[in-house]
Amino acid sequence: MAVAAAAVAAGAAFLYHQPQIEAASKRVVARVQAASMRRIVLKATNGVEVHLVPLGASVVQLWVPDRDGNVADVVLGFDDVQAYVDGSNPYMGCVVGRCANRIGNATFHLGGRAYALSCNDGKHALHGGREGFDKKTWRVDALVTTPKEESVTLSYISDEGEEGYPGRLHAKVTYRLQSCVEPGQAELRVEFEATTNEATPVNLIQHSYFNLKGQGRGDVLSHTVRLEADQYTPVDDELIPTGEVRDVEGTPLDFREEKVLGQQLIQVPGGYDHNFVVRGEIGKLRPAATVKEQKTGRKMEVWTNAPGLQFYTGNSLDGTLSGKEDMTYHKHAGLCLETQGFPDAINHRQFPNVVLRPGEVYRHTVVYKFSTF
Repeated sequence: MAVAAAAVAAGAAFLYHQPQIEAASKRVVARVQAASMRRIVLKATNGVEVHLVPLGASVVQLWVPDRDGNVADVVLGFDDVQAYVDGSNPYMGCVVGRCANRIGNATFHLGGRAYALSCNDGKHALHGGREGFDKKTWRVDALVTTPKEESVTLSYISDEGEEGYPGRLHAKVTYRLQSCVEPGQAELRVEFEATTNEATPVNLIQHSYFNLKGQGRGDVLSHTVRLEADQYTPVDDELIPTGEVRDVEGTPLDFREEKVLGQQLIQVPGGYDHNFVVRGEIGKLRPAATVKEQKTGRKMEVWTNAPGLQFYTGNSLDGTLSGKEDMTYHKHAGLCLETQGFPDAINHRQFPNVVLRPGEVYRHTVVYKFSTF
């Protein structure tokens, strides 16, 4: 193609016929897709494996043993690269940004200026916009192996004005798979960092859908869930926060004690898609959620330093998506536990701050602790 460019510059009208150009373009696209889906595998000593790809810095497989030592892939996703690049993937396994969750009316004011974002959820902005960080190919910066952990660091530079956001943002995510002293245990630690040259909202999250039975093996209604949250942020009919913070006591959102998810969902016909206020000091690593699956004995704890946790029960899955191993994903085929800043926090001053300024470093950590019971 460089030869073609030189010929055109020299005044040649055409070097290739159109079919040849199309074939060359397809080869370029194929190479780009291949680079985007380069498989990176992290392994722990007890059989836990994490498979990642640079596209969206995504977790595409997560193999975890059950109480009998049998391993299963416990995250939803796709075998076909096309699902990750054509927009049909509902953020499965991806890193979401620049600002995860919803921003009301796709607008905000910062530093005396109004900013209009791209709308991709009706009139609102969701998960960074039409082409958020989940659709970008991240650069692989480092692969490290030690006796106790394997890790990979990926980065992405978001230029000023991308999806309407101010400032040039340098984002980084490190996945660390750590083998634990206790047999059958492992931790997947996800560490986000970001810097900017101009004030901008930042909310980077990991958006895996979990099913501790194994992906494609039915729904998650039999899972038990405990959330370390006494409060939540109510939303309007379009899932935009009202700005209030309410107690969970006396509501179907009370997961302070372990509950069977299916029994709770009876009280919430549309399913859960709520931001919970994680108990404890913001900025300090603390427990946020525990999920168990009785038949397999798999247990996952979620720890974070973030203020919020979006609990989502795969309500939009309707059987039209064909996932890994040709499995069909129906409603509640997986659940998400997205540690985060509060949704639409940029438009609610009473919410924890999501604005990153020059000279500051954004840091967000989420840890998934796997064990059996």
